[in-house]
Amino acid sequence: MTVLPIRTVPDPVLRTASEPVVGGERDLHRLVQNMFETMDDVGGVGLAAPQVGVGLRIFTFDVEGQRGHVINPVLQTGGDVETEPGEGCLSVPGLHYNPERFAESTVTGTDQDGQPVEYRGTGLTARCFQHEVDHLEGMLYIDRLTGEDRKDSRRKLRDPAFGRIATSTRADRAATISSSFGGLR
Repeated sequence: MTVLPIRTVPDPVLRTASEPVVGGERDLHRLVQNMFETMDDVGGVGLAAPQVGVGLRIFTFDVEGQRGHVINPVLQTGGDVETEPGEGCLSVPGLHYNPERFAESTVTGTDQDGQPVEYRGTGLTARCFQHEVDHLEGMLYIDRLTGEDRKDSRRKLRDPAFGRIATSTRADRAATISSSFGGLR
């Protein structure tokens, strides 16, 4: 398998809504396995296909004892709206904020073989599902911020120090990248 490079802001693929998987995509199994390997390599709890430069509606996750992947996910949320300290993102290295998220979420879709899947979660799992589906819509967690956190995140993203952190993070990750991935759009 292959560890893939993770895209970081301001890469435009992160701000572009993903296309549904409609069948016939070449190398779908390989992409899912490479996404798992990439997510595991960087210690992430979730990874969406746009984060590795693939504009398809797929994400992988490994959080609170649940590990899986969902193709063409449909998200349902419920419960109270909560803020959990320190949400971050592999595509926005070095920044952590507290966006509001629902306490419960369920994702349904299919697996890489076209079989129906459903995953439910609360707490960190619910946040992960919401975070990854946001990626598929071209949204980053920092887009959900309000007030001073929103202003602070915008200021930090423009700061040359963020650019150095992102460059350093990409360089550190590049040491474990196996090869480039060229299968899917």
